[in-house]
Amino acid sequence: MKTIGLVGGMSWESSAVYYRLLNEGVEERLGGLTSAKSVLASVDFAEVTALQQAERWDEVAEILAEAGRGVERAGADFLLLCTTAFHRVADQVEAAIDIPLVHLADVVAEASTEQRLDTVGLIGTSFAMSRTFFTDRIASHGLKVVLPEERHYETLDRIIYSELVHGKVVDDSRREIVQIVEELWDAGAGGVILGCTELELLVRQADVEIPVLGCTTLHVQAALDLALAD
Repeated sequence: MKTIGLVGGMSWESSAVYYRLLNEGVEERLGGLTSAKSVLASVDFAEVTALQQAERWDEVAEILAEAGRGVERAGADFLLLCTTAFHRVADQVEAAIDIPLVHLADVVAEASTEQRLDTVGLIGTSFAMSRTFFTDRIASHGLKVVLPEERHYETLDRIIYSELVHGKVVDDSRREIVQIVEELWDAGAGGVILGCTELELLVRQADVEIPVLGCTTLHVQAALDLALAD
């Protein structure tokens, strides 16, 4: 089994889901007392978020790159950034390490293609939706990306930053997200990407009719495929 490297803390709630799903996945695939070999470096979400808001991306990149180098020194065979928004500096992190980086946008794009989707909706933070670093990477796989109307951005940020990153799962917020998903379906999306790792705490496939592509779940599955490959 290869060792999975993780840079997390953005937020720690989503990183905890990564850790749980990795271990559940290894147990399911191998059975017995097996668990995932992993190394986690967890950064301060408040620090990197303040730098993000100030557009100080070189400093964000250095923090995450140093965390990635630490994970590599600790024996990781490849690296996952346990976040969507901070994939903004994924290229810089990848350039700073000598192990592969499993890019989240590539993973969800490949999963969309496997489901024969040509148009996908994306919901996440206003930052991830209003910038093109993530949508362009998905589109490079030949997919069309549909975004929610901007009037929903404040709602999504409130649900993510005031509730989900603190582990609060609110039924009314689930209904709001489902309504946004249904609007994306009406706009032509054949599936919807939950483009913020915490959103999987709130929305499940059973909540909507349109196919749901959860970033965390898909990222974990890709990591397990690599870690357990012959």
